[in-house]
Amino acid sequence: MPVDHYENFPVASLLLPRRLRRPVEAIYRFARAADDLADEGDASDAVRLRGLAGYREELDAIERGEPPAGQDFAELATIIREWHLPVQLLRDLLDAFAQDVVKKRYADYPELLDYCRRSANPVGRLLLHLVGQDNEANLHRSDCICSALQLVNFWQDIAIDWQKQRIYLPLGDLERFGIAESDIAGGRWSEAWAALLDFQVERTRRLMGEGASLVQQLPGRMGWEIRVTVQGGLRILEKIQRVRGNVFRHRPVLGAGDWLCIGGRALAM
Repeated sequence: MPVDHYENFPVASLLLPRRLRRPVEAIYRFARAADDLADEGDASDAVRLRGLAGYREELDAIERGEPPAGQDFAELATIIREWHLPVQLLRDLLDAFAQDVVKKRYADYPELLDYCRRSANPVGRLLLHLVGQDNEANLHRSDCICSALQLVNFWQDIAIDWQKQRIYLPLGDLERFGIAESDIAGGRWSEAWAALLDFQVERTRRLMGEGASLVQQLPGRMGWEIRVTVQGGLRILEKIQRVRGNVFRHRPVLGAGDWLCIGGRALAM
């Protein structure tokens, strides 16, 4: 499925079993459209929140068994019905997108993880539901992976998020390492900044590792999809450390050589 946005999440790639591509595409289209509604363009906050409220109304109608008012939701309604998807997980995504409209700072790591619980974890939980592997142990592993991937995106996009006046680095960590918001605004690298990013990278790597055993629990091609996804996130963390956290001038992206490395590491998991 061709997409216009950089994602670490699996999006109906060739590694996914063919029967899962249609539901995964439907979930992705919903999440991508809602995220863009909250994040893109120059609409006011009030307009963005009204749009997201409209998405919630559509989900409520689908859950009641009523046909959605918007044609764009017809395919999603069919997928939810055919696969018995938990609608609350889609609502959680909307809650996170709405939070992005009004909340620009996070006091500490637990508060940031609570955002990840709604912005990222529902994706993995829905995938587990699709393959019938949504037991409690697997859900925990998936949550760890998805939250870690969300954090990876935050650390690589610090400069981009600042343009939207957002800082996902916990304010308590900024204070601990002696970093001011003006340092982010000015793109100022320092030894203190390198130490801050190294701390975030190591914490994110541990979180990813806590969930990585999920790949042994998933069948066939889905397991390989998650292996590649996990290794892609870990590779981005390596690149951040390689430039000593200077994501202002060296935003890490994955090239052809990286994908060869990722593939080899996926085979070894």
